[in-house]
Amino acid sequence: MTEDIRFPSGASTPHISVVVPARNEAGNIAPLVEEIVQALRDFAPIEIVYVNDGSRDGTAAELMSLMGKHGFLRQIRHEVSCGQSAAVRSGVSAARGAVVATLDGDGQNDPAFLPALVAALERDSAVGLVAGQRVGRKATGFKRLQSRIANGARKAVLRDGTRDTGCGLKAFRREVFLALPYFDGLHRFLPALVRRDGYRIDYVDVVDRPRLHGVSNYGLWDRLWVGILDLAGVWWLIRRRKRVPLVSEVVRDAD
Repeated sequence: MTEDIRFPSGASTPHISVVVPARNEAGNIAPLVEEIVQALRDFAPIEIVYVNDGSRDGTAAELMSLMGKHGFLRQIRHEVSCGQSAAVRSGVSAARGAVVATLDGDGQNDPAFLPALVAALERDSAVGLVAGQRVGRKATGFKRLQSRIANGARKAVLRDGTRDTGCGLKAFRREVFLALPYFDGLHRFLPALVRRDGYRIDYVDVVDRPRLHGVSNYGLWDRLWVGILDLAGVWWLIRRRKRVPLVSEVVRDAD
């Protein structure tokens, strides 16, 4: 159980910050926290930053109760729901670790894959993002069809080499993420934008699983047309960057 694990809190600098965007996910929080802790035993100290994206169920109370038991658990709150990209950015901004891992709050992303993502990132400083690629998706046929269409359009336009940008399981360097231009929908274009800044992308196949409790909180049709505009905007951003500067400081030799 997590109560038996000593994860430093307070002034300690976490090795990894795990950011979890959540909206109306009260029933999924406790089991997911337990799984994250068990998965990252060998990477302590960690912190888990839940971003409560305007929840109207018992999410805030559940997090408050668990925070009383676990010093490594934090809650960032949006007064109103601002969407997944805004929640991820709020969590990364608040994170204290140099390495950030993300996963969705609904339990469909298995934390058991977090060590592989983090290890792949830390092996090579040229890698800015390690993205999970789902296999065996546990979603409705309509949702899988929509994802295939969206991923196909994105790959054709951006040529980002990524099969699945919708997977919430990712690991990246905090400074790399915060340097990216922000817009709602950013989380679906991270590989293309991180590559635009001169970093390599690595991938890890991850096994999808059914949602633990509740129903999906982020709609399908409400992001379709916005996604088309975002795709055009990211294509423009990539074309506008012709060369990534190699920056180093020149210091004067001592006399």
